[in-house]
Amino acid sequence: MPRLSRAESQARTRDQLVQTATRAFLRDGYLATSLDKVADEAGYSKGAVYSNFRNKTELCLAVLDAIRAEQTQRVAQAMSGPSTLSERIDAFHTWADGTIGDPAWTGLEFEFVTQARRDEPVRVQMAERERAARAVVADVIARTADEVGVSLPMPAADAAAALLSLGIGLGVRRMIDPSTPVDVLTDMVRLLFGAPEVRKRPR
Repeated sequence: MPRLSRAESQARTRDQLVQTATRAFLRDGYLATSLDKVADEAGYSKGAVYSNFRNKTELCLAVLDAIRAEQTQRVAQAMSGPSTLSERIDAFHTWADGTIGDPAWTGLEFEFVTQARRDEPVRVQMAERERAARAVVADVIARTADEVGVSLPMPAADAAAALLSLGIGLGVRRMIDPSTPVDVLTDMVRLLFGAPEVRKRPR
């Protein structure tokens, strides 16, 4: 096997650290996870962590970026393809029901935000990431509307902001009470795309 270049080796180390940190943060939370713990679990020295991340905040941002990227991809996959609009919305509902309010991910997000909001540079970074996420969701909405041939009742950017806000609220509720349904979010998606009917489900 060819020997890895220094850049390739560092990239692999960084990826392994993010994967290990993801498991640790989701399992133990932000405050309870130390860089020493991450380094030990990943099989690296603490120096290897600091050569890739300046501090725990930067490492957690990388973890949250990876989680959001994965979930955004899943939403995009659910809302794309040759399937009918109804099938796409059903796929979205399946994703939402299995993901929104996940105690580990939602808990980590809110624990991190609660701590990071007092750090202005980090707060700015979080705001930039939120805007980027909104843009990605808006793109998915606009592309889906074009593919299924419907006119949106509002700009895609506004729809993305509304759906993300509703999703965040549902995430908090479901973290406290996992029996809280996600139907209202799916119904909003149906209304947004002019689906034939808003399904009535027991609440």
